[in-house]
Amino acid sequence: MTDAPAVEILSAEKTYPNGTQALLPVNLQVREGELLTLLGPSGCGKSTLLKMIAGLLPASDGRVHEALQLVGLDKFTHHLPRELSGGMQMRVSIARGLVTRPQLLLMDEPFGALDEITRNRLDGELLELWQQQKLTVIFVTHSIHEAVFLSQRVVVMAARPGRVVDELLIDEPYPRSAEFRVSTAFSQHARRLQDSLQRASGSDADLLPAR
Repeated sequence: MTDAPAVEILSAEKTYPNGTQALLPVNLQVREGELLTLLGPSGCGKSTLLKMIAGLLPASDGRVHEALQLVGLDKFTHHLPRELSGGMQMRVSIARGLVTRPQLLLMDEPFGALDEITRNRLDGELLELWQQQKLTVIFVTHSIHEAVFLSQRVVVMAARPGRVVDELLIDEPYPRSAEFRVSTAFSQHARRLQDSLQRASGSDADLLPAR
């Protein structure tokens, strides 16, 4: 990871034509090579922010700026998507994102519909790809445990309207193994995120500042 920004969000906000404010002004810098996770309740603007970063949704104000082999599916080149398991289908989706050799990978809850064992395995494979390909990754999830396992930094968001309310550094070494998931350090990070997420989701969320 370097100090150079891969993504810089400058007071970017989103208000829809009907007047609904989906996202208060957000200021966020993602460094090259960083794995950053957006965590928060439904309706907090995680996906909206990700779409703005991808250029799929314009900001109302402010500014934003071998694939199958890589994901272990080279033996399934001639299979149709419906012939693959849920986990394999997710690998195909990642492969599609990697085929153009991107420097930035945006992932919106890619493993949310999978069983826990498959999800954990794909989280591990994502970390391997991130390190091998020297990617910058912005990952959206509802899962505190997934956020702790994957991330160098977790950005917590609150809803109504969506905004950034907290950040947590996960200052733990890579590679991260299954043992990390049951460590004291993992539990401490998860507890901190749980407290922050409860504040973001509770009745006092309106008192939390925008960032």
